[in-house]
Amino acid sequence: MPETHLATVAHLLRRAGFGAGRTEVELYAAKPYEEIVEDLLSPEKAPEYDSDLISRHLMGTVTGDSYPQIQAAWIYRMINTPRPLEERMTLFWHHIFATGYTKSEDALVCAKQIDMFRSICLSDMKTILISLSKDPNMTFWLDNSENHKDSPNENYGREIMELFSRGIGNYTEEDIKNAARAFTGWTFSQNIPLYPFGSYSPAFEFRQDDHDYGEKHFLGEVGDFDGDDIVDIIVRQPATAKFISRHLYNFFVEDKGSGSSLEYSRTEES
Repeated sequence: MPETHLATVAHLLRRAGFGAGRTEVELYAAKPYEEIVEDLLSPEKAPEYDSDLISRHLMGTVTGDSYPQIQAAWIYRMINTPRPLEERMTLFWHHIFATGYTKSEDALVCAKQIDMFRSICLSDMKTILISLSKDPNMTFWLDNSENHKDSPNENYGREIMELFSRGIGNYTEEDIKNAARAFTGWTFSQNIPLYPFGSYSPAFEFRQDDHDYGEKHFLGEVGDFDGDDIVDIIVRQPATAKFISRHLYNFFVEDKGSGSSLEYSRTEES
């Protein structure tokens, strides 16, 4: 097997995953390069990660429901997963949609958010943003559980555009206010207490009686919008494609990309 092919495959696995040892690189390199890429983009072709591995080999070290244990378990999974791009993209969305343990103080809720990222990491942007908007950890982190029709909280309405999809300068204060109104009633079944007595599984809940059904103006469109409509409008905007392309390029290629390379990636994505 040519060393040049091995080097190319090793480079691919460093970019599309978390690197690999010589034996693993040789296993991948037994296939044509294009087939390797297709396999990485189709993680369902590979077996699922065996979570029992960590229990068998590192029992008591990184198993459990404490935050450090869950962090260590995810790092172990990154190293050992047979689906490297899936895990790399899970980390990518965690990088973009960052939340913190310091507010919920519930490590399992944080872990379930990572599981959610993994399940939709290679989906379309609409699916990703809808899943994010319904995630209890994000809802609690950005206070949408405190966003009511009679007392709107604009935190999530702002950040879904500024940090998650469009960037500063691609929306107005009026857009923020109306996005917040559209997401009223989007909460979860049980608030996350700061000092919970054991873990539980909060789930998304839409409360009709707390939703603002009035007319809203958002990014140049008018209607009785809800959160799904807001996401649908956001993902149709060129600024959103440019925003995500820039983050993907920075994450997988280099910190700074030329305008032409980013424009090419945006065009390919659309």
